[in-house]
Amino acid sequence: MQKQTKSGWYWLFLIPFIGTLWPPFYASYRPTLAGFPFMYWYLILWIFLVALLSGIVYLIDNR
Repeated sequence: MQKQTKSGWYWLFLIPFIGTLWPPFYASYRPTLAGFPFMYWYLILWIFLVALLSGIVYLIDNR
């Protein structure tokens, strides 16, 4: 039988969606970080943030 969850922590997954929803916000060259344009390091940062958010939701949901 499947476990039914009614966790409100899943709403955290909207944060990355909103942060990457509007490309004109982050589609720029400056500021650069170690020679990478803003767009690249902004999106790569979201990869790590989504992994962190997923870990938080997983740990809280499986307590």
